[in-house]
Amino acid sequence: MPLAQAIAEARRRGQDLVEVAPQANPVVCRIIDFGKYRYRQEKREKKVQRARRLKEIRMTIQIEKHDFETKIRHIREFLEKDSKVRVTVNFRGREIVHMDRGRELLDRITKAVAGVGKVDQEAKERGRNLQMLLVPSSGKGGQATEEEFVEEMQAEKGEEIHAQEESTQGPS
Repeated sequence: MPLAQAIAEARRRGQDLVEVAPQANPVVCRIIDFGKYRYRQEKREKKVQRARRLKEIRMTIQIEKHDFETKIRHIREFLEKDSKVRVTVNFRGREIVHMDRGRELLDRITKAVAGVGKVDQEAKERGRNLQMLLVPSSGKGGQATEEEFVEEMQAEKGEEIHAQEESTQGPS
């Protein structure tokens, strides 16, 4: 269809002539309501964005050191990508009586991600779970804090090694 005829047809219908594939030979155009098209496209993008905005990390109070470090690394990545992170500590069986250990775990997480995130919702009990919400902080001081985090983890590993040596020696 010639360009003049396509423009006339679009005006007759009260819609717009939109170029779909300008690289094609001949150029491909569609007759659509451009405002409605943009609205639907933006709505679709917002829906996808909303789905990615909140991430959840789950753990128990029995988490080992390496697993904890991995979870921290994931939380930091999510916060650096501007996602909110819900941290959930799940209590199984009789672990529920050790709610204080769950709070300590969440405090350690808060300290570890201090440079890239901050607490939006303090730890709350929800059934057999303890949940906290972290949001990205506005400042970009994450690099020094990550170094401090690595040093802290190495120091804790060193304390662990010393504690194991003392326990293997036994009473003198």
